[in-house]
Amino acid sequence: MAEIPNLINDLALILIVAGIVTLVFKRLKQPIVLGYIVAGFLVSPHMSYTMSVIDKASIHTWADIGVMFLLFSLGLDFSFKKILKMGMAPIIASTIIIFSMATLGMLAGYVFNWSRMDCMFLGGMLAMSSTTIIYKAFDDLGLRQQRFASLVMSVLIIEDIVAIIMMVMLSALAGGNNPDGGVMIGSIVKIAFFLVLWFVVGIFLIPLFFRHTRRLMTNETMLIVALGLCCLMAVLSTKVGFSSAFGAFVMGSIIAETVEADKIIKLVEPVKNLFGAVFFVSVGMLVDPKVLVEYAVPIVVLVMVILFGQSIFGTFGFMLSGQPMKTAMRCGFSMAQIGEFAFIIASLGLSLGVIGRFLYPVVVAVSVITTFITPYMIRASEPCYFYLENHLPKKWVRRMKHLGKAHINTEEEITDWRKLLRKMLINTVIYGILSTAVIILMFSFVLPLFRHLFGHWIGNAVCGAITVLIISPFLRSMVMKNLRSNEFKNLWTESRLNRLPLIFTVVVKVLVALGFIFYICNYLTRFKDALMVCIALFMLALMVLSRNLKHESIKLERLFIKNLRSREIAACVTGKKRPLFEGHLLERDIHISEFGVPEDSTWIGRSLKDLKFRNRFGVHVSSILRGSLRINIPSGSDIIFPGDRIFVIGDDEQLNDFRLAINHELIPEDPDIEKREMKLRKVIISAKSSFIGKTLKESGIRDKYNCMVIGVDEGEQNLSLIDPVRKFERGDVIWIVGEEDSLKELHKLT
Repeated sequence: MAEIPNLINDLALILIVAGIVTLVFKRLKQPIVLGYIVAGFLVSPHMSYTMSVIDKASIHTWADIGVMFLLFSLGLDFSFKKILKMGMAPIIASTIIIFSMATLGMLAGYVFNWSRMDCMFLGGMLAMSSTTIIYKAFDDLGLRQQRFASLVMSVLIIEDIVAIIMMVMLSALAGGNNPDGGVMIGSIVKIAFFLVLWFVVGIFLIPLFFRHTRRLMTNETMLIVALGLCCLMAVLSTKVGFSSAFGAFVMGSIIAETVEADKIIKLVEPVKNLFGAVFFVSVGMLVDPKVLVEYAVPIVVLVMVILFGQSIFGTFGFMLSGQPMKTAMRCGFSMAQIGEFAFIIASLGLSLGVIGRFLYPVVVAVSVITTFITPYMIRASEPCYFYLENHLPKKWVRRMKHLGKAHINTEEEITDWRKLLRKMLINTVIYGILSTAVIILMFSFVLPLFRHLFGHWIGNAVCGAITVLIISPFLRSMVMKNLRSNEFKNLWTESRLNRLPLIFTVVVKVLVALGFIFYICNYLTRFKDALMVCIALFMLALMVLSRNLKHESIKLERLFIKNLRSREIAACVTGKKRPLFEGHLLERDIHISEFGVPEDSTWIGRSLKDLKFRNRFGVHVSSILRGSLRINIPSGSDIIFPGDRIFVIGDDEQLNDFRLAINHELIPEDPDIEKREMKLRKVIISAKSSFIGKTLKESGIRDKYNCMVIGVDEGEQNLSLIDPVRKFERGDVIWIVGEEDSLKELHKLT
């Protein structure tokens, strides 16, 4: 019999130990992540008293997969639209906290004479608070529904995004490049380019793919497809110089905008938990007790840096974002720990071979200590606030409170110029990136093929024509979009002084579009510059004047917007979110409300026409949601069923009357419920029975006496069903089901 591979033995050991330890930690109400780390320490070679993992290389490979799936799941819970709707407050707070903590971490590393890369990676680790640990602490303390907790979670979302970008930056810097040179700017531009490209292309293609395969998708195929897309983007990310985790996060954020996102989140959860457990166990395997003893002083110092740094700079950051001093302190104290992203960044540094092996166990120790302290820090925020309020000079307290009241208005009025320029910039950047990507792909892969098939110059001409044809919708939209917007029209008619700057913005967009065509001509031909400019102008003019191209570009934009809003639309359809038109109703003092039909409602089984909601309450029924079926604009013939969710439009008084009616128009409770028991009786048709010579329907047993004939006993093992045309005869033995009173009344007639 063949021996089991070492990997299987190691996985069995890891999962059994992790399962036992996490059960203990669950019992102690501690984060499961810490249980995984402890389990990893127990199965590591550093523990000579227990069994140890043998095939560490394979375990680390599984751990890398775990990081990838962790970030894929993080992307599934993330939405770029959420970031845009948050406003500037969480961005300001997170920027201050990340910059301050990263600086403190780097300074702490320099104090201990660690290498430059150790200091930079340490700064990145200390800048990231743990979403998992904070969420668990809020849940355990019953604070998750409070306002300050939602503020903290908003900042944590920003931090997660920055952590992803920071990993890419640290990877670039780890290559030995000068962080003070143009490499830093180049890395930022590269990240922005591929992030926009992948997101735009992904939002266009992925929802389209799911929409056309929706009927074929079972849970099994959905899981395979989702993980396949995750791994595909991870591979593409590594091909262009980023980490696989970055690509997995991007794909997760793209799928997060699809209708299938909620389903995929549930399907991926077990896979993420399995590989995530292996990752955190691998973290614990790197904890060396000797290193912890040797670096005890740095560990204590780093713990103090996190506790005091997050308490001070976190509070300061939230105050600058517009929060009162008390709320800001509760937020800042809540973030005084590091967690999963610190481990991921440390793993990145080790895999790149740019940080010392001592740094990993040091960071793990710091994370464990700060995790245990987190609940106490959250509880200590209010006593610390009251202490400062009572002991600091009153002048200082007033200034800090005034600083917190400087609320940043995220809904401030934006001028038409700012709106127009922002739209034009976003439009030009997105279409510019798409055009650049098309040109790169065509020149890198298609051009060599065409040159081989048709020869050098003919291949150049064919490739150039196809390239211009593909990017023509992008270039036309780049030039023409926003020229008929309300902002452009308002500025044009408002003042003659606006017209010259407006013309200048159009000229700039035209020059950018011409630049792409000029580059294609210059790369593929040997024409004079003047001739190439003329060719570019002629091509751009054709694009602008083409009605077919106009319709095609509008069609593509609408499809993109539809894909981007598909999850939001699905949420409105299923009743998880209010419909988008509700905001317009509020301006007219009416709104839409949702009501559930009780199971004992007198409305059940009746049509909307019979119920006359419009006449009785003055309301309109816009939709009825019945399970996964949604009936929009129901007709008068639609029937109300138990459990239906009715969406009703009206003003406050009308909706209140409707609410009272739906809650009170119920079938009254039966006081004689005991008499409603159904019983089975055997009845023999006597000579005096009024049923003799009558059929089952003519007898009125069901309609008049509310009983039901089960069958006729003809001496066989089973009862015989009664033929509807058969007439009762003397001596027939029939079995009847009904209530006690009905059976007694019926028995008198037999």
